[in-house]
Amino acid sequence: MRLKTNAVAIALIFSPITAYATGDWPRPVQRPEVIIKTTTGDIHMAEVQGASEFGNWLNGFRQRARAQGISDRVLNEAFSGISYNSDVVKRDRNQSEFTKQIWEYLDSAASDARISNGRAAVQKHGDVLQKIEDTYGVEKEIVAAVWGLESAYGSFRGSVPIIEALATLAFDGRRGAFFEDQLIAALQIVQSGDVPPSKMTGSWAGAMGHTQFIPTSYLSYAVDFTGDGKRDIWSDNPADALASTAAYLKGFGWTKGQPWGVEVGLPKGFDYLQTTERVKKSPQEWAELGVRDIHGKVVPDHGEASILLPAGARGVAFMIFNNFQVIERYNTADAYVIGVGHLADRIAGRPAIKSEWPRDERPLRITEKIEMQERLTKAGFDTQGADGIIGPNTIAAIKAFQNSVGLVPDGFASSTILKRLQ
Repeated sequence: MRLKTNAVAIALIFSPITAYATGDWPRPVQRPEVIIKTTTGDIHMAEVQGASEFGNWLNGFRQRARAQGISDRVLNEAFSGISYNSDVVKRDRNQSEFTKQIWEYLDSAASDARISNGRAAVQKHGDVLQKIEDTYGVEKEIVAAVWGLESAYGSFRGSVPIIEALATLAFDGRRGAFFEDQLIAALQIVQSGDVPPSKMTGSWAGAMGHTQFIPTSYLSYAVDFTGDGKRDIWSDNPADALASTAAYLKGFGWTKGQPWGVEVGLPKGFDYLQTTERVKKSPQEWAELGVRDIHGKVVPDHGEASILLPAGARGVAFMIFNNFQVIERYNTADAYVIGVGHLADRIAGRPAIKSEWPRDERPLRITEKIEMQERLTKAGFDTQGADGIIGPNTIAAIKAFQNSVGLVPDGFASSTILKRLQ
């Protein structure tokens, strides 16, 4: 099951394909011997214990890797000189309690500098991006926007040794099953001859290259666009990485010519219970309910669409199409999808978002979101769990609660709603 968030967790916007960072993957019980506590002494003890057992874990993992076809040559090359990386574990633990509001994220995602750099990148790599668009049917601006958000157009690809990082996280056990799968995939990439272990670098969480693929996504979607016999997403030449991103989006159903979303205005008296991705109508049907674009015109028929209010009734409204869900396959946070889509629009010369955001709204802490979920459920509006992630079930519960007390049922998890529940 894929989960979604309307706010952006500061520490959770990774990359393709990094759905595990937003809670989509099972989280095995953490190994008690490597818990990182708060004092310097506790951290040091955890590091010593982790390092001492890491070698034993590697020996056991080698047997599992051999059973999946990884050769001793690759295992010896990949694990030569690696060690327990306590910094990776600390970064995995450092999940910020605070979140950014969507407008704060978009201020950065579609900043003037990122737009300018994106246009320059499209101009510099215009020929290859056009060939990619012609081959895969994914607009060059969308590919460039993903590139811009994932690595600032190749400027920050990450320098962490991927094999060591994944081995550490697989051993650590908090999300051990997921990271062991990624480690096996990384070894398969090495065994294919695409990249030696020493060149396989990226983020501490295992995302790699210009557009930050994790190993399993690389195996499924990476392509050799340059024709040199290797799927090289790490080199200074971004062609393979950009083509791989287009292949990924195409693989999940990208429709060329369909917008990800269109900014719209909602009429007075609009039924806000319909503002959910679970309600889909044609643009004409929405127009019959009074929904128009920001220029007052009926939105062209690009297929079935939903109305999204990422910041509630006081914020911007979007009519979103299937391509929105395709971008979600890269990262499930609404803010990320809007960031990619809006950045692509701006790179292509389309205007900035016109409506205002409720910038006086403060972000809720994760503990407050959990409290909200607990209070909603106790009040009879079941959120199907209290994990601090504002997904479809929680949004539906908020809507139902708002409707029951005469508030606009926009589903926005605000401090006002929490206070009302309290």
